[in-house]
Amino acid sequence: DAVLRYVTATGDQEFLADTGLELLVETARLWAGYGHWSDDGAFHVTGITGPDEYAALVDDNVFTNLMVRRNLRGAADAAEGHPERAAALGVDPAEISGWRAAADAVHLPYDRKRGVHQQAAGFTEQPEWDFAAMTDDDYPLLLHYPYLELYRRQVVKQADLVLAMQRCPGEFTAEEKARNFAYYQARTVRDSSLSAGSQAVLAAELGHLDLAYDLFAEAALHDLADLGDKTSDGLHLAALAGAWTAAVEGFGGLRDDTGVLSFDPRLPARIDRLAFHLRWHGQRLRVTLTRDGARYELPDADPETTVDLRHAGEPVTVTGAAAVSRPLPQVPDPGPEPPSPHGRRPARRA
Repeated sequence: DAVLRYVTATGDQEFLADTGLELLVETARLWAGYGHWSDDGAFHVTGITGPDEYAALVDDNVFTNLMVRRNLRGAADAAEGHPERAAALGVDPAEISGWRAAADAVHLPYDRKRGVHQQAAGFTEQPEWDFAAMTDDDYPLLLHYPYLELYRRQVVKQADLVLAMQRCPGEFTAEEKARNFAYYQARTVRDSSLSAGSQAVLAAELGHLDLAYDLFAEAALHDLADLGDKTSDGLHLAALAGAWTAAVEGFGGLRDDTGVLSFDPRLPARIDRLAFHLRWHGQRLRVTLTRDGARYELPDADPETTVDLRHAGEPVTVTGAAAVSRPLPQVPDPGPEPPSPHGRRPARRA
């Protein structure tokens, strides 16, 4: 995933033809060998642990399987684009065809009764955790309950299915995202500092802007508030990165999974101005969001330089000669905020 996103953002075909291709090929071979075909023609990845550390040795974790699909297709595309280098790595047409077939058949478990994706096969059929019986002193749960109890119940330490929707947004419909987010928000306790940033991104996309802002603040202020009493051991740098992610992917609406730089921005009530920079194909792009709209500019570029992007689905070309401004898109009505586990909603800051 990192190789593919790096090449998309930079256009660095020299890297792809050498190091990138080798990384994609060898990881694709790992998944092709690790997964297996079932009698019904689906490709399964079993006996793994996904992002959620309260679920271990599961089958068909959706996040993992979507990464497998992206890996296999990316390796196939790269090998076909650089046939001589691929041949030197021992790749032949049959292997590429096998990667594509496995990618197309990757199994994504779905609970039709509840209308949600399963974090992993069977997850939504497990016993529920008794959140109402918990007090603040019971968290983090791993310090007070054996993993034997955590692994077999519907309790999520950190974003997992939600992370899958963040990194692979095109694999889910808007309705699926809303149902999935509500279901897993009610079961995610955020016993990991890695979770709030990703949950904020999906909350913002769905229009739950107050919840998104509070999750963003939790990530940004994690060490200042000494959440979890661990700051004395060192800063939570991934949580700080999650705060940037919440701001840029959440409120800025940045997506790049299709190979196109796109923005679908929205501002929560407590933020009147948000500005950030990105480097895209060697150019520094400045994005400024205010109540009046979104402004895109190339502050260092020559007048002839252009960058193509999308704003709320509209194709936009930004040049070094002039900035481009567009109104903020209308935020969808998300309905009532989905509940968090008892006592685990992020602190309200509105």
